[in-house]
Amino acid sequence: MTTTGHSLIVVILIVVCLVSDSFSDEHSHTYEDNEEVVLWMNTVGPYHNRQETYSYYSLPFCWGTKKGISHYHETLGEALQGVELEFSGLNIDFKANVGPTPYCEIELNEEKLQALVYAVKNYYWYQMYIDDMPIWGIVGEVDENDNSYYIWTHKKFDIGYNGNRIVDVNLTSEVKIKLEINKKMSFSYEVNWKKSSTLYENRFDKYLDPSFFQHRIHWFSIFNSFMMVLFLVGLVTMILMRTLRKDYQRYSKDDDLDDMERDLGDEYGWKQVHGDVFRAPAYPLMFSVLVGTGYHVAVVTFTVIIFAIVGDLYIGRGSLLTTSIFVYAATSPVNGYFGGSLYAQTGGRLWIKQMFLSAFSLPALICGTAFLINFIAIYYHASRAIPFGTMVAITSICLFVILPLTLVGTVLGRNLAGQPNNPCRVNAVPRPIPEKKWFMEPSIIVLLGGILPFGSIFIEMYFIFTSFWAYKIYYVYGFMLLVFLILTTVTVCVTIVCTYFLLNAEDYRWQWTSFLSGASTAGYVYLYSFYYFFFKTKMYGFFQTVFYFGYMALFSAALGLMCGTFGYLGTRAFVRKIYSTVKID
Repeated sequence: MTTTGHSLIVVILIVVCLVSDSFSDEHSHTYEDNEEVVLWMNTVGPYHNRQETYSYYSLPFCWGTKKGISHYHETLGEALQGVELEFSGLNIDFKANVGPTPYCEIELNEEKLQALVYAVKNYYWYQMYIDDMPIWGIVGEVDENDNSYYIWTHKKFDIGYNGNRIVDVNLTSEVKIKLEINKKMSFSYEVNWKKSSTLYENRFDKYLDPSFFQHRIHWFSIFNSFMMVLFLVGLVTMILMRTLRKDYQRYSKDDDLDDMERDLGDEYGWKQVHGDVFRAPAYPLMFSVLVGTGYHVAVVTFTVIIFAIVGDLYIGRGSLLTTSIFVYAATSPVNGYFGGSLYAQTGGRLWIKQMFLSAFSLPALICGTAFLINFIAIYYHASRAIPFGTMVAITSICLFVILPLTLVGTVLGRNLAGQPNNPCRVNAVPRPIPEKKWFMEPSIIVLLGGILPFGSIFIEMYFIFTSFWAYKIYYVYGFMLLVFLILTTVTVCVTIVCTYFLLNAEDYRWQWTSFLSGASTAGYVYLYSFYYFFFKTKMYGFFQTVFYFGYMALFSAALGLMCGTFGYLGTRAFVRKIYSTVKID
């Protein structure tokens, strides 16, 4: 038998093993009567700091009497998001009611007392899972009258079932006991099974909040952004149909004028820079890396949004993050192709260096930030600390998937689209850039260019921030897709208008200006994140603050790359259009 045949058999065996393993309890989500239902304890942490989480048993809680079951991280997303499932030891069987039953007892010494008091004082909450359905509970509460601290010691589970599937889980915390030194506390639980009419496919609907995400403000913001798109598209159309038409008419009279009239009538405007407008931008290697990475981020964003709409990725633990990682890796040729072709068009020769920078720039930025936050998480003993095995897995994806695919894309881009196809020749000597009004300087255009794109998305940013940093599950990915398309259109229109005024001022440095004008949207988003942190949340502490601003910086950087690429691509098409239409002597 050939080597290919052996490989095929091995793959089939692996698939069969995976499929056969999936037909069991919580993986298939089907149960027989009296079959074991596992209660997983996940994490515990301050209510106001959603990302500051610790292992549930880092507090002096105790296990049930049942033998432990080890859990492994099933996906990269679980590991990266700090999911730490530990078996509770509680005996729960499908459709079998359990009356109030003690399962363990602890005695409060000074260390345990202080740990629980600190948890209650900081409003610690904990998370559990039954059949992949999350359950939340509060550790305890403070009595403001006598400044004493209490914890809940009894967990009452009301579990709904439909046929042989679990469709609803609710937790009620009962039996409040005061925290005192040397006090013995008994923990208990009970389970009540109830038949439910909820369909299995709709069991996660209870976690969604339509009144929040489908509020009138959300719809109004979409309508407002859409009207902005119509206005900007109309503005760009006016420039193309009226202003440029006048320029065309003026320039077309050249054949009827003598040399002196032609010189006097052609002293200004965007036609003057036709010999420099397609000159390679400054720092072409870095520019091609940024544009290629922006292409990549845009493709990943669009693809993941489509997957989220089709596949309900908000249901699974870490599903959205896992999907994003693998889509990013699989679409790496996009980065290589567009970045490599752009670099070749500018005459760049260091294509290997360009390819390595394209492959590793964004992953290195993400991993560097995560590595810094990981040190802090390890110091705090937080569950967000990334395991070493996960680091190895991410590194392997970068080296053995992203790098080779980027190389393939770069080779294809250089060979298929690496030749410049500019409608005008580039002069050997750069034309001097005349002085202009202060508000026409590229730096001012860059600062102002991101205002309207940010205005089209800032309401959506509030909903996205709230779902990530607070306790909302974002599920309206149709809204996100619409906002993504609106952002793309607004960014392109704004940069086209900015570039037209820049070229009319006889400044041909449009490539970086158009890119940075779009990318400046990210700066406004990051500034908005400061407002959101101080006025919309109650986060506190060094770990949560570093985590928030670190990952918001990464989010803003990725958004800037994407918007900058949108701006550059739209402007490049506009510039090619106007200079290919006008007769150039």
